[in-house]
Amino acid sequence: MLELRDLQFLTALARHRHFAKAAAECGVSQPAFSMRIRALEERLATTIVIRGNRYKGLTAEGEAIMRHARRILDDVRFLEQEVLAAKGDISGTLTLGVVPTAAAYAAKLAIHLYGLYPGIVARIETASSLEIQQWIEDGKIDAGVTYSDNVSSDMLTVEPLYEEHYVLLIPTALVEGNPAMISWKEAAELPLSLLEPRMQNRRILDRMFKEVGAAPRIVSETNALTICVGIACQGLAATVVPNVLLETLGVFEGTVAVPLVEPELRKSISLVTASRMLGLPKVEALRRSLIGFAR
Repeated sequence: MLELRDLQFLTALARHRHFAKAAAECGVSQPAFSMRIRALEERLATTIVIRGNRYKGLTAEGEAIMRHARRILDDVRFLEQEVLAAKGDISGTLTLGVVPTAAAYAAKLAIHLYGLYPGIVARIETASSLEIQQWIEDGKIDAGVTYSDNVSSDMLTVEPLYEEHYVLLIPTALVEGNPAMISWKEAAELPLSLLEPRMQNRRILDRMFKEVGAAPRIVSETNALTICVGIACQGLAATVVPNVLLETLGVFEGTVAVPLVEPELRKSISLVTASRMLGLPKVEALRRSLIGFAR
């Protein structure tokens, strides 16, 4: 008979696409992990994993088994949480995948959620928008806070949260006075620290600079917006940040925040969850916490 542990091993392998990393997540050695996957294939009399010098993916049969595995594991999660919720206990870890520019919003939301449901511990992981969508589909996270226009799967539920608009955080040493606004073309002339190209925010900014016919002076790239802000505070380069960051954390010493215009850019940020997770107590608690929540 199949065990839940078998299904957990298989989903970990599909998520990491790497035997050693999947084994580490499951808390076993790689040889023991590989033997368990082999035993599962023998039990089902079918090849699940395409093998070579390294992991190459799942066979068609493996993909079908994976879909059933995720559904079964989801049902177990529902069962565990519904039993606790019936006793008035909505608790556990709620994992949120968040694009870097929405991290400050997510932190504020986590505090608000804890005030309503103190049994829920929010764990926030920053990632690219594409990673967030994949993690939701794989069941690695419970929900995502990401760009609305990057969600393509019809298996996901999208609920708009707010519109992201942008300001240029400029070291005081690089600007005269306190300008009321700055154009994208003018911003491109300053040394800039931006998120790396694989991040959706960076792709948005690159398109905007291209649209206005400007080539930005990029002096550093990172996957963490806090590093960009730190560089600006040290006076080394300006950076583009969402207005929600300043609304949450306030003014950063040694910098001036100037709205970016010509044109003004706005992007919708949404809460994204797997449609199959609708009704899961922790996820529903998160959705209810959004009612009346002000960023």
